Amino acid sequence: MNDPSGAAAVRLDRWLWAARFFRTRALAQRACAAGHVKIDGETAKPGRRVRPGMRLAIRTPGGVRIVEVAALADRRGPAKVARTLYVDHTPPPAPPEVPPGPAERRTARGRPSKRDRRRLDRLKGRA
Repeated sequence: MNDPSGAAAVRLDRWLWAARFFRTRALAQRACAAGHVKIDGETAKPGRRVRPGMRLAIRTPGGVRIVEVAALADRRGPAKVARTLYVDHTPPPAPPEVPPGPAERRTARGRPSKRDRRRLDRLKGRA
């Protein structure tokens, strides 16, 4: 961590691994190489140095996460400690789409007609 500017810094892939965004450092390196990690809007390589205050956009299997680096670590520790390494700015997920309620038939007795059954199948996504 010998940085000419004198400020402390950690390799991006090591920080992503220590902050538990990826299970292994190799996966963090692969994500960086594939362009899934951006620092302040620019694609970052695994060896790029990370400092507190930088904003990262990380595409993980769970979706895109937008975080700000709060602290540095180059060793993986407990999950509680990992959560202190960043401030999460990811917007909350959109509410799930509510499917329409059950179809109501005009007549409340007897079996559904062929037309009613087709409508029910369409509503339930079977047709």
